[in-house]
Amino acid sequence: MELRGRWALITGAARRVGRAIARELAVHGASVVVHYHTSADEAGAAVAELRGLGVEAIALAADLADAAAVAALADAAEARTGGIAVLVNSASNYLRRAFDDLDEAVWDASLDVNLKAPYLLATRLGRAMRARGEGAIVNIADWTGERPYPDYLPYCVSKAGLVSLTRGLARALAPSVRVNAVAPGPVLLPEDFTPAQADAVRRATPLQRIGTAEDVARCVRFLVAEAAYTTGALIHVDGGRGIV
Repeated sequence: MELRGRWALITGAARRVGRAIARELAVHGASVVVHYHTSADEAGAAVAELRGLGVEAIALAADLADAAAVAALADAAEARTGGIAVLVNSASNYLRRAFDDLDEAVWDASLDVNLKAPYLLATRLGRAMRARGEGAIVNIADWTGERPYPDYLPYCVSKAGLVSLTRGLARALAPSVRVNAVAPGPVLLPEDFTPAQADAVRRATPLQRIGTAEDVARCVRFLVAEAAYTTGALIHVDGGRGIV
């Protein structure tokens, strides 16, 4: 897909991995809808940065835990841009809760944001892409969908579900819309990690380094712009952690 002149909606694009994806696509010519929830100042800064790269950019706010807000986000993005060609479901929450303390609220908060919102956006925008004859969707999964972390069961389940959703949508929206997923591994470690913890992660990773948001962003761009014969795929960006 030629990115220049096309619009991409990236959820969670005000910060971290989402912002790196927005920057990567913009560098290659895509205009960007920066979705955010509460990070209004960062979203404004992201829009300014992207416009500085010579592309159009707007910011739209939505609470992804609210199905009506998700539908309104999709409709506003379509109306403001004339049609979304690329959707990247990057936003997620990462709620920690010990197994014995799990409750329905944590489950719902995890599944609503991490799985239901991507489903709603992908179906609503995917149908519009299909009607126009072309589109690309990339879901940001996680290697923990296959190797769950302790104390993050709902999060891990949501990411496993996102992989299954990717494959189902790839079949449903073919041949005009490609749907793929990226599963990051140790990328942008939690801010409270000690140097010793970070070093342990590094030593346990075959490529012997912590990943960056840009590593993920480049993979997303490849799937959108270059992987014309790829759909329903899951690509691990984890430095080899999944094979250890």
